[in-house]
Amino acid sequence: MKPQTIKFLNLLTIACLLLTPAILHAEGSGQIDPTAKYSPLSQINKDTVGDLELAWEYHTGDIPQEGAFTSFQDLPTLIDGNLVICTINRRLIALDPATGEERWTYDHGSEQFFSRKCRGVSHWVDSTAPGGSHCRTRLILGTPDNRLVAIDARDGKPCTGFGDTGAVPVPTSQPMEQPGELIISANPAIVNDVIVVGSFIADNQRVNMPSGRVMAYNARTGEHLWQFDPIPRDPADPAMKTWEGGTDGIGAANVWTDMAVDNDLDLVYLPTSSASVDFFGGDRPGDNDYSTSIVALRGGTGEVVWHHQLVHHNIFDYDLPAQPMLIDFPVDGKLVPALVQHTKMGLIFVFDRKTGKPLVPIVERPVPQTGKVKEEVLSPTQPFPDGMPVLMPQGFSPEDAWGFTFIDRWNCEGKIEELNYGPIYTPPSEKGTLFSPANGGGPNWGSGGYDPDSKIMVVPSNRVPLIVKLVRKEGGEDSGTEKQSIETRGSMVFPNKGAPYKAEVSAPLSNFGAPCSEPPWAALTAVDMEKRQIVWEVPLGDIRKFAPFSMEIELGTPGAGGPLVTAGGLVFIGYTLDDVFRAFDLHTGEVLWETDLPAAGTAVPVTYEVNGEQYVVIPAGGHSMYGSTMGDAVMAYKLKH
Repeated sequence: MKPQTIKFLNLLTIACLLLTPAILHAEGSGQIDPTAKYSPLSQINKDTVGDLELAWEYHTGDIPQEGAFTSFQDLPTLIDGNLVICTINRRLIALDPATGEERWTYDHGSEQFFSRKCRGVSHWVDSTAPGGSHCRTRLILGTPDNRLVAIDARDGKPCTGFGDTGAVPVPTSQPMEQPGELIISANPAIVNDVIVVGSFIADNQRVNMPSGRVMAYNARTGEHLWQFDPIPRDPADPAMKTWEGGTDGIGAANVWTDMAVDNDLDLVYLPTSSASVDFFGGDRPGDNDYSTSIVALRGGTGEVVWHHQLVHHNIFDYDLPAQPMLIDFPVDGKLVPALVQHTKMGLIFVFDRKTGKPLVPIVERPVPQTGKVKEEVLSPTQPFPDGMPVLMPQGFSPEDAWGFTFIDRWNCEGKIEELNYGPIYTPPSEKGTLFSPANGGGPNWGSGGYDPDSKIMVVPSNRVPLIVKLVRKEGGEDSGTEKQSIETRGSMVFPNKGAPYKAEVSAPLSNFGAPCSEPPWAALTAVDMEKRQIVWEVPLGDIRKFAPFSMEIELGTPGAGGPLVTAGGLVFIGYTLDDVFRAFDLHTGEVLWETDLPAAGTAVPVTYEVNGEQYVVIPAGGHSMYGSTMGDAVMAYKLKH
């Protein structure tokens, strides 16, 4: 096996360890539904997609730095005639959408930290300002040093009436122990005239992490309006009864992915994560509301309107990773305004987005209780949607072992037999527990795309399981400022300061370095949401660049990003480690077009129309955690003349 093949197979499994959409606001037709990732444009369709060619290519100049956790995940935004790009360093660049020519740049001037990525910017229109006035339309960006900045969408200059000369600090609940321990990682949500900001909090560092509270600000002035902590602090909060030991000293449960909003209902929907630390909850007995929940808040006040917890007492790092999809969901021949939530577990939950009533029944099912550490108190059941297909395997055992050869498989069987294994929600253990789905998913932040005509939803997912092992600490191990470390062959050790165990995460690999799970290692799945069944599924990516001989081998390559669905009957997606951008037939899963990218397209494609021509654009800069090809490119395609 070639060295690069072995490197790929090992990095492929490392890629799942930490995995913790596209809004195009064109003036006129061609807008993309921001949560469903659907565009009504159809000039590029099944018949014409074969004539796509490169229209322009732009390089941001922000080159990935050695040792930094870098991923170019931008969601380009077309507004007021500019295509706005957010680089890995969170610089904003406005391009001519037809030519890729640079028009202006904006640099926030903040210090950069270990994690470098941007998933786009938000925008807001001040309906009270005169047409054409400065900052009537403004871009809202979170900076690496936790400020909200507002700049004019046309010229990139600060909106001086917002906060202090265009910036507002977003304070943490307590001092950070490490730079970048908490940062604004996703697009701020804007519900009517209110900006709502979430945060990324480093996993498995310490129990007493900063609060994962979301903060709300006036979009016009920057005035702080309200805050909501997914970990209740008020004894009168009804959620407090699900924290049997109280909530003092517990942090996180943050909203690190994109939120969704319904302006007509004045609701903002929060997909929350697990409380600290991710793999041990012996110090937080109970279900732990509002962690790992969909929480609907009133935009004007921050009050809880409805909520549903999707993982009880989360010790699996099964955060809600994806922006909720707001669609019209077919129920008994009628369309109901709904919220669809994808999960790392590959489970699809659907709610009435006004009331929170499940539109697909949710049942509580018993889950494994064996193998846990003695301090842990597990939830005896977990919620499952009843009647929706699952997007990936729901457990793993020695019988599921796979290998390129008989020896490979035999070797994997032996390794799995030494672990704690079983159905989904088998708990972390000192022996080591096989997580399938892995704590990185399954689906992740890229979510899915939905076609309102065919009722088909398309979702990418990673399929490689992982091993989570709890290692009891010796005396004094919490005395230093130990940080997360990466070791050889895909093992990562997390300090879990304040907990009795460290966490070690690795991948089940054969002696040849291949995953012990059967391919595909990533897949693209199409679900008919009306019939509630899978209509097709295909491997997502091939290992052509890593195989010992030059040919396509479609085993799937775990990656990141999401799909774009269009009225032309197409699904555009990058995602993979083979540096290929593909267009699939929405109805069959057949690849109708593909092209090589200069780096992995671990982002979400977007589309728009300019001067009567439809363009498809994807950032291609790669993801360092995956060991992918890295770069700084933005690639645009249109039909040949």
